Amino acid sequence: MTRSITVLCFGILSLVSLSATAQKEIYLEEHDNKPYYFGITLATNIASFQTHLHSAYLQQDSIMVAEPFNTGGFALGLLATARLTPRFEARFNPQLSFAERTIGYTLGKPDPAENSLQVKKIVESVIVSFPVQVKFRSDRIGNFRVYMLGGGKLDYDLASNAQARKAEDMIKIEKMDYGIEAGMGFNFYFKSFIFSPEVKISNGLRDMHARDERLKYSSVIDRIQSRMIVFSIHLEG
Repeated sequence: MTRSITVLCFGILSLVSLSATAQKEIYLEEHDNKPYYFGITLATNIASFQTHLHSAYLQQDSIMVAEPFNTGGFALGLLATARLTPRFEARFNPQLSFAERTIGYTLGKPDPAENSLQVKKIVESVIVSFPVQVKFRSDRIGNFRVYMLGGGKLDYDLASNAQARKAEDMIKIEKMDYGIEAGMGFNFYFKSFIFSPEVKISNGLRDMHARDERLKYSSVIDRIQSRMIVFSIHLEG
């Protein structure tokens, strides 16, 4: 994760440097007067779960540790932005995201199927996300602008396994989730489009865990909530 943030910061600083040394021509001057505009989104994400252990965890000795890990994914989306005031905009950014969330277990004795004390359970998700956000924009400096954003989201997991009958040792996750988001980004104006790199933190508020006390790896966990850091590139016009 640290490496991804470093690469993103380096890329943004390079773009700022190029923008500062470019010609003085101002691109897309009329764009700030548009009542609305559209775009597309390409994104990569670092996804994980936030877990809360159940009281049953202390009443057993087969699982010593249960902890989540960060895993990468990607997303594609559309973008619709409406101008509210010179400083504020409303944005709708529906996306199709592909993500994996992993929970690692340390066992008291080796799992017969894994033949190891270390077991990882991977939850694969295909998420249709509907974020609605408000953007606060800085003054435009030549062909460059900074913005901050915040809002909420509604997610629907097309790959949810909550209704799986042959669950065995799976971690069951519900289909619906909702949460809050906050982030910041940069607008770089070019002759025919706006290039906007952005970083955003997304926290789910709902307990997504369909706990089943009969399942070994599910019974020791009480609540599961989603966490995601999203690095996006918006191409707007």
